[in-house]
Amino acid sequence: RGQPVVRVPSLDGVTRERFLRDIYPRREPVVLKGMELGSCTTKWTVDYLSQAEGSKEVKIHVSAVPQMDFLSKNFVYRTLPFDVFVRRAAEVKHKEYFLSEDEKYYLRTVGEDARKDIADIRKQFPVLAEDVQIPEYFEKEQFFSSVFRISSAGLQLWTHYDVMDNFLIQVTGRKRVVLYSPRDVPYLYLSGTKSEVLDVDNPDFEKYPLFVKAKRYQCYLEAGDVLFIPAMWFHNVISEEFGVALNVFWKHLPAECYDKSDTYGNKDPTAASRAIQILDRALKTLEELPEEYRDFYARRMVLRIQEKAYRNDYG
Repeated sequence: RGQPVVRVPSLDGVTRERFLRDIYPRREPVVLKGMELGSCTTKWTVDYLSQAEGSKEVKIHVSAVPQMDFLSKNFVYRTLPFDVFVRRAAEVKHKEYFLSEDEKYYLRTVGEDARKDIADIRKQFPVLAEDVQIPEYFEKEQFFSSVFRISSAGLQLWTHYDVMDNFLIQVTGRKRVVLYSPRDVPYLYLSGTKSEVLDVDNPDFEKYPLFVKAKRYQCYLEAGDVLFIPAMWFHNVISEEFGVALNVFWKHLPAECYDKSDTYGNKDPTAASRAIQILDRALKTLEELPEEYRDFYARRMVLRIQEKAYRNDYG
């Protein structure tokens, strides 16, 4: 009962013009190879990283198990000097640790004030930013954030979507990325922006029977690869080796469509949030009716939503 697996296509030497003309409008993930990313791909060894930015403190996720679970929050937040963190994340067994000797580490940089400021490698890690050439396949004013990520080998990040387009730039190490199309949302058992199905390789079909219908897209990112993840595409990431990556998010919609308080790029557009609130109120109103009426009018509402808002080209 496995899901069908679709290989995410890989393309070599894609120019900005070709990306914007042929790839971007299709709104599907693609791996871009042979991009000019600067000296980071060769320079960013454990030694170099740990001395380049010194001992500034970073807040990290620490997990006793490889599969991080956002629901049960099976990880803790801890603070370490950056140089200590990099060395620890690169080890398999730790002499010094918080939870266990084989705990996993994950850094996702945030702004100076995580509630108000976006992550921007140029501000948080200016020395390292010098080594990176970000592919600017979007306009300067569309830029939203550049998120620096470092993961221990084996760490798995839960399936989630972001509301902005992004490039996942794999600088060092190897990752496996599993993706699901926005059209498969009925099969993904969402809780907010995240899927409750944590183990995408051995899912519990008793608990999540519809998940078998979700079409699984998959790719492996080697050092120097760039994965284009369109907005609302779900992704689940395993770091097969200790590795460093950089995500660049940009605004696909006009700036005013996004929630101004969103510093992570994962709050639904304001119109979508309003629509969901209105729908919740409508459903609450239906509760005033007896069950058979409620069922009848709920089905009619679903039909209206399908008729008014669904795209015709994918059922």
